[in-house]
Amino acid sequence: MRFVRRYLIPRLIQYVLVTWLGITVVFIIPRLLPSDPIESMVATLQAQGTFRDPEAVRQMVDTLRDMYGLEKSLPEQYISFWKRLLSADFGPSYFSFPTPVIKLIGRSFPWTVGLLLTTTVLSWIIGNITGGLSGYFTGNRLLKIVDWIVMFLRPIPYYVLGLTLVILFAYLLPLFPFEGGYTIGAKIAFTWSFIKDVLRHAFLPALSLSLLGVAVNHQTMRLIIQGVKEEDYIRYAKIAAVKERAIFGRYAMKNAILPQITGLTLSLGQIFGGALITEIVFSYPGLGFLLYRAIVNSDYNLIMGITTISIIAITTLILLVDLLYPLFDPRIRFR
Repeated sequence: MRFVRRYLIPRLIQYVLVTWLGITVVFIIPRLLPSDPIESMVATLQAQGTFRDPEAVRQMVDTLRDMYGLEKSLPEQYISFWKRLLSADFGPSYFSFPTPVIKLIGRSFPWTVGLLLTTTVLSWIIGNITGGLSGYFTGNRLLKIVDWIVMFLRPIPYYVLGLTLVILFAYLLPLFPFEGGYTIGAKIAFTWSFIKDVLRHAFLPALSLSLLGVAVNHQTMRLIIQGVKEEDYIRYAKIAAVKERAIFGRYAMKNAILPQITGLTLSLGQIFGGALITEIVFSYPGLGFLLYRAIVNSDYNLIMGITTISIIAITTLILLVDLLYPLFDPRIRFR
């Protein structure tokens, strides 16, 4: 009962409040944009060159506003939004009408998860291992070279690295395709030829995300392990003639990895929002590219759908890690 009263309930309350606040902000911000989604739709139709009677246009605008609920007051829209959210219904997309938002998200979701989940986990593992080794065994020449490479890669923005990879490996050396998730016209099927095609298209965006992800985790772990090296228990182990490899694996890394677990949780939450810039550079059909299209077209429903899923994912992952953290760190107790 002490665990439930003093640990579980306060964290569940915090989880609900943070999730509610985040979703509320997501609801308000799109409505503060200067552009109007209905006017954007009408302008797109008029730009096609077809003449439309002004009265017909006005009736169409009124119909669209009534259909999307935009003629209601802000509190009424907010209540309606939560009703639809609790039933997992974000309504139809504005620029892909009448396709439901949840269907568009369902199409893009596997691409983002497949790309970002793989690169996030791999970069976290590789970066922590190389950073831990570099921070502990500071005299190793090979690890110093790794440090220099990381120092060079770390400041590079995602889009610059992505464009550089495109120029090198898609233009100068045409080894990989420029954009997309698979070859246009290819039949989507669980076959080796299609899987190989998907992997070829995903290689460059995955490489750009992995290189920068490894650089970030490497530098962070390197700093943490250098602080852990100065702890008394590490010095005592050295005085006791414990082998350096044993000290590194059993004591230094086990304690240094704890803050990185929280960092991994936050990174995993980003797979639901997508690596926006990377997916735009490579025109990769994930949630990030879909979110960019939604913002450009002022698609309130789609913006709220993607960001709401991202908020719920991040807060849920943080809650789970918070509850499971005592299993990783025996110094923490449920109190």
